[in-house]
Amino acid sequence: MSLISDLQWRYATKKMNGTKVTQEKIDAILDAIQLSPSSFGLQPYTVLVIEDAATKAKLLPATYNQSQITDCSHLLVFASWTTITPANVETFIAEVATKRGMPLEALNDYKNYILSSESHLSEEQKAIWNSKQVYIALGIALAAAAEARVDATPMEGFNPAQYNEILGLTEQGLHASVVLPLGYRDEQDWLAGLAKVRRDKNLLFKNI
Repeated sequence: MSLISDLQWRYATKKMNGTKVTQEKIDAILDAIQLSPSSFGLQPYTVLVIEDAATKAKLLPATYNQSQITDCSHLLVFASWTTITPANVETFIAEVATKRGMPLEALNDYKNYILSSESHLSEEQKAIWNSKQVYIALGIALAAAAEARVDATPMEGFNPAQYNEILGLTEQGLHASVVLPLGYRDEQDWLAGLAKVRRDKNLLFKNI
């Protein structure tokens, strides 16, 4: 199937039926997230893959009791780094050197460029920049889920501070940015049969 037909099939599922997604499909979605692009290639986030029912139940009130949280098969929590440190950059550069079979010294200019770019940002700006990178990965995840015919609902309607506390994110230098329940639509979902509505192309796109 083409990407366009996959995207025409998907919608933000409001009610899921609790059916488990196979590990093969979950792995394919996670592989796609791992391959997501990000600025400098840093990928300044961690994705929590939550299958445990008790943990999802704890998160339900922090998501304003939206049922997708407990009815989904797997809940992905995209948690961005709260900052970027020189140690983060050093670790990344070492990984690049290892994967590409390059000496570390050959990457000094690249490393210094990243460090210089980040040094001009405040801590608040770094946190915002990191959270923006999450949304690139989120978009890739949505497309991968649609290709696998797995329903996915991107959600910002939750209390990040409560998520951070429940999942112990703050002490890990992480902040819950967006969540993505994965599962299968319930046939009683009122939104399932409705036409997809998007802005007309002549309004959405401007040719210059």
